[in-house]
Amino acid sequence: MATHSMTTEVWISTRGKIPEITRTAIQEALEADNPKDTPSFGSEDLEVIQRAGTEAGLLGIYNFPGAVYATDGSNDKGVIGAGYYRLDENRGGCCQLGRGEEGNSSNRPELGAACLALEDAKSKQDGKPIIFLSDSACFLSSSQKWIGEGKSPSVWGNPDADIIRDIVQLLRERIEQGLLTIFIKIKAHRGDPLNELADRWADEGRQSDNIRWSLPTNRPIFSWTDNGITPHSTMDLTVKKRIDLQVSRQQFKIHTGSTANFLTKEDNSRELLGIFHKDRSVWIRARWTVLQCLSHQFPCALQLKKWGMLNDVKGRLCEKYYQEKRIREPPDPVESVGHIQCYCPVLQLPRIAIHHGIWRELMFSIRKSSTELNDASEHRWHFPSALSPEAHAE
Repeated sequence: MATHSMTTEVWISTRGKIPEITRTAIQEALEADNPKDTPSFGSEDLEVIQRAGTEAGLLGIYNFPGAVYATDGSNDKGVIGAGYYRLDENRGGCCQLGRGEEGNSSNRPELGAACLALEDAKSKQDGKPIIFLSDSACFLSSSQKWIGEGKSPSVWGNPDADIIRDIVQLLRERIEQGLLTIFIKIKAHRGDPLNELADRWADEGRQSDNIRWSLPTNRPIFSWTDNGITPHSTMDLTVKKRIDLQVSRQQFKIHTGSTANFLTKEDNSRELLGIFHKDRSVWIRARWTVLQCLSHQFPCALQLKKWGMLNDVKGRLCEKYYQEKRIREPPDPVESVGHIQCYCPVLQLPRIAIHHGIWRELMFSIRKSSTELNDASEHRWHFPSALSPEAHAE
């Protein structure tokens, strides 16, 4: 197997001979700067069989009596390209999309590619039904709202309204002419020749001098620097997150305390807390509790007294427990988060159960990954089990 990023050696039999033309072709292919190969539409039996086994082939696309367009988009460092490939005429087209300085999304180049293909079909005026193959689920979802009766969609507020407006107009013209138009979602980068050829035309579009849909929207453009890269974008969720981050960093400068120290100190596994908070399989009340503890908002007696909602900081469960045990001077009657998590005698068994759960997870992971054996061919790791709360009391 040959790659572009490592030295490749080709070994052949001493009695074998490779024509100079073949050797030169192999060498040029290996030394090419383009990491993508150009798919070939050959007529050999094996090539026909291979195409019939692809997703498009299984759908019978290659036997469709009308025109088949495969569309794709390309986005690299803010330069957007769109391209299409037409099967029956074995040709394609592309362009570069403007407004890259306003930010971009994966949906915009896909919309541009579909619009280019619709314009090409209109210029032919052959009255053929059309199938569009796209590997973008976002493009098909954004187009779904314009299908069916009783709907009143609007392009107001849509960042790609300039392209959607043209697509809707072209589709309406085809409907008025009674022409069939079908959009089909196919999987990307699975070796489908149609999708791969559309991808090559989209890459070519990023270098094209034909720039389309470049009229600015006059919306404010925000920029920031992250790891030496300065992206640009209009107001969206990414910009809002960056603004929230900058506001938080400014607030840290005027705040002190455990929470501020934890959030500003390096190597505190904050990314793990972020992953835990985003995990939708975790009970939502558990995620809320973690955030309350980190931000000193957990409603324990000590915090409720600070908020003026209680007059006493003693825990009711602890007070009842000490009364039953006839302990006149309890060592730590203040109900704080630390008291609940580490000391409260009433919650000893739940804490033990949680600790044992963590212990079992750790032991399971170690045992699963442990393959070391001793001289007696036994596992070198010993895994004790928790037999009773008394054996593992705090």
